[in-house]
Amino acid sequence: MPTLDRQESVFVLDLGDDENRFHPDWINAVNAALDEVEKAEGPRALVTAATGKFYSNGLDLDWLFAHADQHQDYVVSVHELLARMLSLPVITVAALQGHTFAAGAMFSLAHDFRVMRSDRGYWCLPEADINIPFTPGMAALIQSRLSPQTAHAAMLTARRYGGADAAAAGIVDQAVSEDAVRSTAIEIAQAQVNKAGDTLGTIKARMYAPALATLRDTTNPMG
Repeated sequence: MPTLDRQESVFVLDLGDDENRFHPDWINAVNAALDEVEKAEGPRALVTAATGKFYSNGLDLDWLFAHADQHQDYVVSVHELLARMLSLPVITVAALQGHTFAAGAMFSLAHDFRVMRSDRGYWCLPEADINIPFTPGMAALIQSRLSPQTAHAAMLTARRYGGADAAAAGIVDQAVSEDAVRSTAIEIAQAQVNKAGDTLGTIKARMYAPALATLRDTTNPMG
Protein backbone atom coordinates (compact mmCIF):
# COMPACT_ATOMS: atom_id res chain seq x y z
CA MET A 1 0.00 0.00 0.00
CA PRO A 2 1.10 3.60 -0.52
CA THR A 3 3.28 5.19 2.15
CA LEU A 4 4.08 8.86 2.76
CA ASP A 5 7.45 10.17 3.89
CA ARG A 6 8.87 13.66 4.14
CA GLN A 7 12.32 14.89 3.17
CA GLU A 8 12.60 18.45 4.46
CA SER A 9 9.90 20.34 2.51
CA VAL A 10 9.21 17.56 0.00
CA PHE A 11 6.64 14.88 0.67
CA VAL A 12 7.43 11.57 -1.05
CA LEU A 13 4.47 9.29 -1.68
CA ASP A 14 5.60 5.76 -2.56
CA LEU A 15 2.72 4.12 -4.42
CA GLY A 16 3.85 0.58 -3.57
CA ASP A 17 6.04 -2.25 -4.78
CA ASP A 18 3.69 -4.30 -6.97
CA GLU A 19 1.59 -3.26 -9.99
CA ASN A 20 0.07 -0.44 -7.91
CA ARG A 21 -3.31 -0.78 -9.58
CA PHE A 22 -6.21 1.45 -8.64
CA HIS A 23 -7.91 -0.83 -6.11
CA PRO A 24 -10.44 1.09 -3.98
CA ASP A 25 -8.24 0.61 -0.90
CA TRP A 26 -5.24 1.95 -2.84
CA ILE A 27 -7.24 4.98 -3.98
CA ASN A 28 -8.32 5.63 -0.39
CA ALA A 29 -4.71 5.40 0.82
CA VAL A 30 -3.50 7.84 -1.84
CA ASN A 31 -6.28 10.27 -0.95
CA ALA A 32 -5.38 10.02 2.74
CA ALA A 33 -1.78 10.90 1.88
CA LEU A 34 -2.92 13.85 -0.22
CA ASP A 35 -5.03 15.01 2.74
CA GLU A 36 -1.87 15.13 4.83
CA VAL A 37 0.03 17.06 2.15
CA GLU A 38 -2.78 19.58 1.78
CA LYS A 39 -3.19 20.09 5.52
CA ALA A 40 0.51 20.72 6.07
CA GLU A 41 1.61 24.32 6.43
CA GLY A 42 4.51 26.22 4.96
CA PRO A 43 6.65 25.49 1.90
CA ARG A 44 6.06 22.02 0.50
CA ALA A 45 5.87 19.97 -2.68
CA LEU A 46 5.00 16.38 -3.56
CA VAL A 47 6.85 13.60 -5.35
CA THR A 48 5.11 10.34 -6.17
CA ALA A 49 7.29 7.33 -6.81
CA ALA A 50 7.15 3.55 -6.58
CA THR A 51 9.41 0.60 -5.90
CA GLY A 52 10.06 -2.25 -8.32
CA LYS A 53 9.03 -2.96 -11.89
CA PHE A 54 5.93 -0.75 -12.02
CA TYR A 55 5.03 2.85 -11.26
CA SER A 56 1.38 1.95 -11.84
CA ASN A 57 -0.37 -0.46 -14.18
CA GLY A 58 -3.67 1.41 -14.02
CA LEU A 59 -7.19 0.29 -13.18
CA ASP A 60 -7.72 -2.82 -11.07
CA LEU A 61 -9.65 -4.71 -13.75
CA ASP A 62 -9.87 -7.90 -11.67
CA TRP A 63 -11.64 -5.99 -8.89
CA LEU A 64 -13.80 -4.16 -11.40
CA PHE A 65 -14.99 -7.31 -13.16
CA ALA A 66 -15.79 -8.86 -9.77
CA HIS A 67 -17.80 -5.79 -8.75
CA ALA A 68 -19.52 -4.85 -12.00
CA ASP A 69 -22.43 -3.34 -10.08
CA GLN A 70 -20.03 -0.68 -8.74
CA HIS A 71 -18.57 0.22 -12.13
CA GLN A 72 -19.81 3.82 -12.25
CA ASP A 73 -18.89 4.60 -8.64
CA TYR A 74 -15.42 3.17 -9.26
CA VAL A 75 -14.89 5.30 -12.38
CA VAL A 76 -16.06 8.37 -10.47
CA SER A 77 -13.49 7.65 -7.72
CA VAL A 78 -10.71 7.33 -10.30
CA HIS A 79 -11.77 10.57 -11.98
CA GLU A 80 -11.86 12.33 -8.60
CA LEU A 81 -8.30 11.22 -7.85
CA LEU A 82 -7.05 12.40 -11.26
CA ALA A 83 -8.81 15.76 -10.82
CA ARG A 84 -7.44 16.14 -7.32
CA MET A 85 -3.87 15.55 -8.43
CA LEU A 86 -4.27 17.86 -11.42
CA SER A 87 -5.44 20.71 -9.18
CA LEU A 88 -3.42 20.02 -6.02
CA PRO A 89 -2.19 23.34 -4.55
CA VAL A 90 1.45 22.20 -4.41
CA ILE A 91 3.95 21.41 -7.14
CA THR A 92 3.81 17.71 -7.98
CA VAL A 93 6.45 15.55 -9.65
CA ALA A 94 6.04 11.93 -10.75
CA ALA A 95 9.17 9.76 -10.55
CA LEU A 96 8.57 7.00 -13.11
CA GLN A 97 11.02 4.27 -12.24
CA GLY A 98 9.04 1.51 -13.97
CA HIS A 99 6.17 0.71 -16.30
CA THR A 100 3.51 3.42 -16.35
CA PHE A 101 0.40 2.19 -18.15
CA ALA A 102 -3.22 3.21 -18.77
CA ALA A 103 -4.72 4.99 -15.75
CA GLY A 104 -1.23 4.95 -14.23
CA ALA A 105 -0.01 6.96 -17.22
CA MET A 106 -2.97 9.31 -16.82
CA PHE A 107 -2.16 9.71 -13.14
CA SER A 108 1.39 10.71 -14.11
CA LEU A 109 0.00 13.30 -16.53
CA ALA A 110 -2.00 14.84 -13.69
CA HIS A 111 1.33 15.83 -12.10
CA ASP A 112 3.07 19.08 -12.93
CA PHE A 113 6.32 17.37 -13.95
CA ARG A 114 7.53 13.87 -14.76
CA VAL A 115 10.95 12.20 -14.58
CA MET A 116 11.35 8.79 -16.22
CA ARG A 117 13.97 6.10 -16.21
CA SER A 118 15.88 6.22 -19.48
CA ASP A 119 17.03 2.62 -19.96
CA ARG A 120 14.01 0.43 -19.13
CA GLY A 121 10.27 0.70 -18.63
CA TYR A 122 7.49 2.06 -20.80
CA TRP A 123 4.87 4.78 -20.65
CA CYS A 124 1.78 3.67 -22.53
CA LEU A 125 -1.93 4.28 -23.05
CA PRO A 126 -2.97 0.77 -24.23
CA GLU A 127 -6.72 1.37 -24.41
CA ALA A 128 -6.93 0.97 -28.21
CA ASP A 129 -5.32 -2.46 -27.91
CA ILE A 130 -7.38 -3.70 -24.97
CA ASN A 131 -10.70 -2.38 -26.31
CA ILE A 132 -11.46 -0.03 -23.43
CA PRO A 133 -12.35 3.46 -24.67
CA PHE A 134 -11.17 6.49 -22.77
CA THR A 135 -13.86 8.10 -20.67
CA PRO A 136 -14.59 11.74 -21.52
CA GLY A 137 -12.71 12.80 -18.39
CA MET A 138 -9.67 10.70 -19.19
CA ALA A 139 -9.57 11.97 -22.78
CA ALA A 140 -9.86 15.55 -21.54
CA LEU A 141 -7.00 15.06 -19.09
CA ILE A 142 -4.69 13.51 -21.66
CA GLN A 143 -5.43 16.16 -24.27
CA SER A 144 -4.93 18.96 -21.75
CA ARG A 145 -1.44 17.73 -20.84
CA LEU A 146 0.03 16.54 -24.15
CA SER A 147 0.52 18.23 -27.50
CA PRO A 148 -2.19 17.39 -30.05
CA GLN A 149 0.25 15.30 -32.10
CA THR A 150 1.49 13.32 -29.11
CA ALA A 151 -1.99 12.79 -27.68
CA HIS A 152 -3.22 11.61 -31.08
CA ALA A 153 -0.42 9.07 -31.47
CA ALA A 154 -0.47 7.86 -27.87
CA MET A 155 -4.24 7.43 -27.71
CA LEU A 156 -4.84 5.89 -31.15
CA THR A 157 -1.79 3.64 -31.54
CA ALA A 158 -1.15 2.51 -27.95
CA ARG A 159 2.53 3.21 -28.58
CA ARG A 160 4.93 2.21 -25.83
CA TYR A 161 7.32 5.07 -25.13
CA GLY A 162 10.70 4.42 -23.56
CA GLY A 163 12.27 7.18 -21.52
CA ALA A 164 14.13 8.93 -24.33
CA ASP A 165 11.15 8.77 -26.69
CA ALA A 166 8.81 10.00 -23.94
CA ALA A 167 11.09 12.98 -23.30
CA ALA A 168 11.31 13.77 -27.02
CA ALA A 169 7.51 13.66 -27.28
CA GLY A 170 7.05 15.94 -24.27
CA ILE A 171 5.36 13.24 -22.20
CA VAL A 172 8.06 13.49 -19.54
CA ASP A 173 10.35 16.37 -18.71
CA GLN A 174 13.52 14.36 -18.19
CA ALA A 175 14.79 10.84 -18.81
CA VAL A 176 17.60 9.88 -16.43
CA SER A 177 19.40 6.80 -15.14
CA GLU A 178 17.56 4.45 -12.80
CA ASP A 179 19.41 5.59 -9.69
CA ALA A 180 18.67 9.25 -10.45
CA VAL A 181 14.91 9.10 -11.06
CA ARG A 182 13.70 9.73 -7.53
CA SER A 183 16.49 12.13 -6.56
CA THR A 184 15.95 14.21 -9.71
CA ALA A 185 12.21 14.39 -9.01
CA ILE A 186 12.92 15.52 -5.45
CA GLU A 187 15.32 18.20 -6.71
CA ILE A 188 12.66 19.55 -9.09
CA ALA A 189 10.09 19.56 -6.30
CA GLN A 190 12.44 21.14 -3.76
CA ALA A 191 13.11 24.07 -6.09
CA GLN A 192 9.37 24.85 -6.16
CA VAL A 193 8.30 24.38 -2.52
CA ASN A 194 7.58 28.09 -2.04
CA LYS A 195 4.82 27.94 -4.67
CA ALA A 196 2.48 25.92 -2.41
CA GLY A 197 -0.79 27.53 -1.47
CA ASP A 198 -4.09 28.95 -2.60
CA THR A 199 -2.68 30.98 -5.48
CA LEU A 200 -1.10 27.92 -7.08
CA GLY A 201 -4.33 25.99 -6.60
CA THR A 202 -6.31 28.76 -8.29
CA ILE A 203 -3.87 28.92 -11.20
CA LYS A 204 -4.22 25.17 -11.76
CA ALA A 205 -8.00 25.25 -11.40
CA ARG A 206 -8.28 27.95 -14.05
CA MET A 207 -5.62 26.52 -16.32
CA TYR A 208 -7.29 23.11 -16.46
CA ALA A 209 -10.91 24.18 -15.91
CA PRO A 210 -12.40 22.25 -18.89
CA ALA A 211 -10.61 18.99 -18.04
CA LEU A 212 -11.45 19.32 -14.35
CA ALA A 213 -15.12 19.97 -15.11
CA THR A 214 -15.28 16.86 -17.28
CA LEU A 215 -13.47 14.71 -14.69
CA ARG A 216 -15.84 15.93 -11.97
CA ASP A 217 -19.02 15.30 -13.96
CA THR A 218 -20.72 12.49 -12.06
CA THR A 219 -23.92 12.40 -14.14
CA ASN A 220 -22.46 10.40 -17.01
CA PRO A 221 -18.79 9.74 -16.24
CA MET A 222 -18.39 6.98 -18.82
CA GLY A 223 -19.94 8.91 -21.71
